[in-house]
Amino acid sequence: MNDDTQSSTSTVRRVIQRGLWFEEFDEGTVYEHRPGRTVTEADNVLFTTLTMNTQALHLDAAWSAQQPGFGGQRLINSMFTLSTIVGLSVSQLTQGTLVANLGFSEVAFPAPLFAGDTLYAETECTGKRESRSRPGEGVVNLLHIGRNQDGVVVARAARATLVRKQPDD
Repeated sequence: MNDDTQSSTSTVRRVIQRGLWFEEFDEGTVYEHRPGRTVTEADNVLFTTLTMNTQALHLDAAWSAQQPGFGGQRLINSMFTLSTIVGLSVSQLTQGTLVANLGFSEVAFPAPLFAGDTLYAETECTGKRESRSRPGEGVVNLLHIGRNQDGVVVARAARATLVRKQPDD
């Protein structure tokens, strides 16, 4: 390596991927998370068995095929769906800035998700306030929404989080 190369690389600006600091969340803003995630049979069976959920609608293809209302398909485990829509938001919203998940509320699954569907997520910031007990942190309220490839809402959940404020550096 010559001296010119060394000097030019020492001035390179580096950016580390992170989520948003408390101050960067804006109430009413909707964050669209991409790419989506195409869900497979393997995802469903693995998640369902790892969590010891023995619901036949997730595991038993023959039984599920006889049930009305699902087109003969096994349903994707709703907890997998919820986990995935939150997971899709991490790199954009909370990577390295989240202190804690404070809780979920208003969780709903208005339509089924099936293997082969692609799940897309978006999150709205529904409010925020500085923490009264933890200086340097704030509570951010989020509404996560999951849609399939046709835009149909398959999951919705309100979530309260504790997020770091931007360091003074």
